[in-house]
Amino acid sequence: MACRICSGRLHQFADFGSQPVSDAFVTPGDPREEYVFRLAVGVCEDCSMVQLLEEVPRERMFHDGYPYLSSGSAVMREHFWSLAERFLATDLAGDDPFIVELGCNDGTMLQRVAEAGVRHLGVEPSGGVADLAAARGVRVRKDFFEAATAAAVLAEDGPADVIYAANTLCHIPYMDSILGGVATLLRPDGVFVFEDPYLGDIVERASYDQIYDEHFYFFSARSVSGMARRHGFELVDVERLPVHGGEVRYTLARRGARTPSPAVAELLAAEDAAGVSDLATLTAFAARVADSRDRLVALLTRLRDEGARVYGYGATAKSATVLNYCGIGPDLVSFVSDTTPAKQGRLTPGSHIPVRGPEAFADPYPDYALLFAWNHAEEIMAKEEGFREAGGTWILYVPEVRLVRA
Repeated sequence: MACRICSGRLHQFADFGSQPVSDAFVTPGDPREEYVFRLAVGVCEDCSMVQLLEEVPRERMFHDGYPYLSSGSAVMREHFWSLAERFLATDLAGDDPFIVELGCNDGTMLQRVAEAGVRHLGVEPSGGVADLAAARGVRVRKDFFEAATAAAVLAEDGPADVIYAANTLCHIPYMDSILGGVATLLRPDGVFVFEDPYLGDIVERASYDQIYDEHFYFFSARSVSGMARRHGFELVDVERLPVHGGEVRYTLARRGARTPSPAVAELLAAEDAAGVSDLATLTAFAARVADSRDRLVALLTRLRDEGARVYGYGATAKSATVLNYCGIGPDLVSFVSDTTPAKQGRLTPGSHIPVRGPEAFADPYPDYALLFAWNHAEEIMAKEEGFREAGGTWILYVPEVRLVRA
């Protein structure tokens, strides 16, 4: 199989088996057969890009019923608001600047830009969340971003000073069209800024639930640098981010337009020293993941046999990988508590565990709660003080399976 970036040879290092679409929550009694695919991951021997080996059609993942909201976490709201302020203060030039966000979701970041009176556009294919952004005063184009989209936006609005994407670029297999579109739409001295889960953190923490249908690529500074060069860009800055279990914010500019930050060379050197993209490192990662699976299933089985109540917390997209890879069903986890109305009353994809609203979590509290939204652990544990006071214990599985009394 060939690399989607450079056509080099791919080496598979992990296989999570048959998996459903991670956000395709099931209506009880629905007779339709669930769409499944093989969730396997490989690394390119030439450009070091880590990627899925099978692509899920984009329309199955991003549509009017897409349930994820950027504004759902207070931490993430603050994250996007502070970035909007930075863009407004440092990256927009001239009398009439223009900023474009790819995959703007419910408009959390662009709302601040709109309130500042700056020209902007969110490109968002999921109609439901696009409507939420529009209701906040954000100008939205309901579309997938690709080369043709970029040409249409350029004709209507002119070139962009900044093109930004958060947890979006890694979703898109057809990178030639994306970066070709960025090259078309971006001003000569503009920047393309994107942030996505970082391969180095995934490997270090064995956070295998970051691997699911929506995450097609798993970026490192080395693979992004090579990808950028193929399209006339240069990696000019990197910034490590604590959100979503560890991300990197990459900044690309046209080759020679900006002097790269020392942070780029530092991260490249650190990756090379750690062998982040080496097949041996990734194979060892897969072995740690298999061990984590076995430990989690053994713990949940023991708790069930002891008569303990175990609920899940956070019906996240990434929980689909854990539940289906580990074979966890309603016999081990009674239900999953989630605040998203669109998920409540449904069943988790593939594993068919009921999803209930947050009020069910405390009626009564469980003995143990399996925290799927572990990347928001601090925020969640502070909010669920009553669970701790009732004697509850959290179950976490990243970076290892363990019990936590908050």
